[in-house]
Amino acid sequence: MFAIGKDFAPPLKLIAPYFKIGVSFYLIAMIALLGFGATFSYQEMAVAGWVHLFLLGFVMIIIFGAMAQLIPVVLEVGHAIVDLYYVILPLLGLGTIGMVVGFWMAPALLPYGGLLVLTSMVIFAIEAFATLRKAEIQTLTVKTVAVSNAFLLLGILTGFAIALGLSGVIAIDVATMLTAHVYAVLGGFVLLTIMGLSLTLIPMFSLAHGFDETPIKRAFNLVSLGAGLVFIGALLGIKVVQWLGYLSSMVGVGFYIQQIYIIFLLTVRKEMDIWAKSMLFGFGSLIISLIFGLISFLPQADEAWLHASVWFLMLGFIGFLINGHLYKIVPFLVWFERFSPLVGKEKVPMLHEMYPKAQSGMMFWYSAIGTVLGGIGLLVQNDFLFKAGVSLMIMGAIFLYMSMSKMLGYGK
Repeated sequence: MFAIGKDFAPPLKLIAPYFKIGVSFYLIAMIALLGFGATFSYQEMAVAGWVHLFLLGFVMIIIFGAMAQLIPVVLEVGHAIVDLYYVILPLLGLGTIGMVVGFWMAPALLPYGGLLVLTSMVIFAIEAFATLRKAEIQTLTVKTVAVSNAFLLLGILTGFAIALGLSGVIAIDVATMLTAHVYAVLGGFVLLTIMGLSLTLIPMFSLAHGFDETPIKRAFNLVSLGAGLVFIGALLGIKVVQWLGYLSSMVGVGFYIQQIYIIFLLTVRKEMDIWAKSMLFGFGSLIISLIFGLISFLPQADEAWLHASVWFLMLGFIGFLINGHLYKIVPFLVWFERFSPLVGKEKVPMLHEMYPKAQSGMMFWYSAIGTVLGGIGLLVQNDFLFKAGVSLMIMGAIFLYMSMSKMLGYGK
């Protein structure tokens, strides 16, 4: 499945904590949603705290753990300094806690939490760039790793400046810096990373080969350009540049969806397992997010359209793409570590036998129905619907946590 040898494959003990802690933060983030209503403002400190809890604690930690294993796959070289990943996780985890507590209760903690997060991400970026220099191949996925990490550095530097501003250490225009920070991280790092890695993982897991990559190349260029334009436009206060960036990003996402559809048409594996269901729901959510986002730009559109758009982007698209891939990646890592040496000597389990079918199914349905209900609740600004959806998503997060524990413990 993964063209990687043991000579430079990171050990499971290095990667497993990223997944354990990541899904723990996901569960905490879902529980924390009960404290919010269907109407809010992105300027609220409490909302900013939750967004950082989800993006740093869940998304970033899982991505960093996955990248620790997948960078050697896409680059076909070993890590420059793989042991740095032992340092990145505690710094990022503690920094996330510090920032969330700072947003929710004690703003004075924001610079300290932000410094830990900044340090962890700088270490990650330096290690990634050092590994990139060793690579001899120049695929689109390699380019996305390089460009997305550049946006990560821009995002975390502006984020640290915001933390200093909110705590009163420096005087800055937080609102202006906030747009640049959010778009560099979400539109630059997270979206480009997902696009690049999905170009490797989705064809691999669906057994699709020989497809035209023109749409994804256009998507990469347009999303990169869009993220850069929004970042520059926000910092300089030039609205027309920001709008051009939003437009470029949306068109780029459209080409990305087209690429995924092309891959889907060539899919050999037709089994609707937990991964396939998660991909369908995730990309369906991305389409809904894109439509709602376009509607939110209309002059008379209510802000609820933007809230629902971001909800389906983060919880529907990013959440399901990550969680769905965990049910493929984690069983392989466990199999590679514990069972690959036994091949040819004794019977070893198949990968599909190594994840709990019932629990994964419960995770999917609770989370999917909850995401839809929560999104509708935000759109119509109904607290009951929103919290009903959140309650279901908490159940889904519990089943995800239980699934992760079983998968990581398989064969011990």
